[in-house]
Amino acid sequence: MVDLFTNDPKPSGSGARGLSAAAPGSSDASFYGAEQIEVLEGLEPVRRRPGMYIGGTDERALHHLVAEVLDNSMDEAVAGHASTIEVRLDPDNQVTVKDNGRGIPVDPHPRFPDKSALEVILTTLHAGGKFGGSAYKVAGGLHGVGASVVNALSEELRAEVARDGALWTQTFHKGIPAGPLESGPLPGRRRGTTITFRPDLTIFGARARFKPSALFRMVRSKAYLFHGVKIRWRCDASLIADGDSTPAEEDLHFPNGLRDFLQATLKGRALLGAGVFAGAADLAEDRGKVEWALAWPEDGESFLGSYCNTVPTPEGGTHETGLRNALLRGLRGYAEMAGHKKGSQITAEDVTGGACVLLSLFLRDPQFQGQTKEKLASAEATRLVEQAMRDHLDHWLSADPDSANALLASALERAEERQRRKQAKDLTRKSATKRLRLPGKLADCSRSVAAGTELFIVEGDSAGGSAKQARARETQAILPLRGKILNVASASADKLRANQELTDLVEALGCGIRDRFDADKLRYEKIIVMTDADVDGAHIASLLMTFFYREMPKLIEAGHLYLAMPPLYRLAQGGTVIYARDDADRERITREILTGRGKIEVSRFKGLGEMPPSQLKETTMDPKRRVLLRVVVPSRKTEEDQEEARETASLVERLMGRKAETRFAFIQENAKFVEGLDV
Repeated sequence: MVDLFTNDPKPSGSGARGLSAAAPGSSDASFYGAEQIEVLEGLEPVRRRPGMYIGGTDERALHHLVAEVLDNSMDEAVAGHASTIEVRLDPDNQVTVKDNGRGIPVDPHPRFPDKSALEVILTTLHAGGKFGGSAYKVAGGLHGVGASVVNALSEELRAEVARDGALWTQTFHKGIPAGPLESGPLPGRRRGTTITFRPDLTIFGARARFKPSALFRMVRSKAYLFHGVKIRWRCDASLIADGDSTPAEEDLHFPNGLRDFLQATLKGRALLGAGVFAGAADLAEDRGKVEWALAWPEDGESFLGSYCNTVPTPEGGTHETGLRNALLRGLRGYAEMAGHKKGSQITAEDVTGGACVLLSLFLRDPQFQGQTKEKLASAEATRLVEQAMRDHLDHWLSADPDSANALLASALERAEERQRRKQAKDLTRKSATKRLRLPGKLADCSRSVAAGTELFIVEGDSAGGSAKQARARETQAILPLRGKILNVASASADKLRANQELTDLVEALGCGIRDRFDADKLRYEKIIVMTDADVDGAHIASLLMTFFYREMPKLIEAGHLYLAMPPLYRLAQGGTVIYARDDADRERITREILTGRGKIEVSRFKGLGEMPPSQLKETTMDPKRRVLLRVVVPSRKTEEDQEEARETASLVERLMGRKAETRFAFIQENAKFVEGLDV
């Protein structure tokens, strides 16, 4: 057993009284007494256990030191006392953060008369002006440990305070004052606080260095988060590596706040609807304010960045929950008003799943999880953010119906995709027993491995009966479908999930759909769509190809999908019998082959079910004599392929999607090219 506090072995038993005691100060390793209990004072806990305060000693923790100092200057700016902040990175791994705020107080502290308030703040944990007093309404530094932690983990820290008509300076080494607070003449009209520090490499590692790119991103995000501040970024040019686009100098000021941030981030990307939904609002009960900027890119690549009092919250929290609630209820309300009954099915994830979101909350007395403040835990933030955003969202949706309808359509599509994934997951659960639960109408082949096997998907029981008699039982399986299957491009996920024909097909193939598709579990090498050689047969083939294109695109990409080419006519002249696939093929055969040999008897097949099994085998199913067309899709390897893939997707959506008007337009555009109709 190991004692959790001292890491020393601790014998089992009823306690020290049951042990043979050793004298205090004894070198016996088993001795555990009062002198083994350490009491760490001042900043020593920070140096012993830095992970408790900055989350570790890695690169991320190193850069968090700058965030702690910068947050204090940002708090001055948000409170209205500072308008300019400067962040400078020097060659010796030294960072300087300077503001023109009020300056840290330097007068003696009431509880420690022999120390200035500056020294108390920099050398004492949980000392600061943000514990509920009147110095700050909202602040990112709440625990009173940020500045002192930076001081404790710095090889050297120098503080300069310009206030009360003097320039006050004090230097610290590893958290310990190197001398007293000194005052000197104030140059010009300077005011504010300047903190210059160099991290202790005995804690962070000899090779630990600040990265200009990481610090610049941090500084820029702070400028976006509060439009009332200008941040001057300065970095020694020798620190910027070749190929790094980080500027050596830049003044950062963004009057439109998060809107500027989002527009810069999304530059060049097409958006759904009119563009960015951005705004700001005061919170109820005078608790602060919230600012947001959202957009929905057409490419669906999303992100969510949230902040509280300019502190990033990468793990989210209650303010993000409030935003999601506002979006969900607002969009559901719009759907109900617009008569979209399926709007009630969407979830918050369906709305935000394809969105790029920036959320900045300024809240009095927020509660975070941990000193690094990665997640907001204030319960009231959910209600306050939702209330503040809801009216603005309702007005935006009502005033911009194009954007609202595009957003609703995207959310509904994601909802259906989510339900499809659930269906795929349910089907996958059956995989362990799929050979025992194969669809009842499936006539499976006897070969147990996929290599060399074929599944014929046929139209109706009549065609299925003929195909079963014509097949090679070892390698050819038959699955009859009842007429025209569901059009998955225009059907909802509920209809897809409830469609028994498609469920049977997915179970017969055994490989799953969408993101759960597993080519190794495909039970057949070739999937052959075998429908009648007429208009209805072509329509059914189109529906099946749409199903595979939408639900199993990788099956097509791998070359597993084929179309059979059954004949439409049987031409007989004397002892010669030839089969024709369509009218054009019949005319060709009549003109070029069956000439001058007597009367030609023409028989038209009403369907595959009307063909004798021997003829079906001879013309369509025998690998030695049949003709198959392999279905292909663009490979996406080159830009030309990618453009072709986009055109293919657009064509499928146009012809098979929900909007009947696009199909009607296609018919109008192409009707002039039709020379004959098979009706």
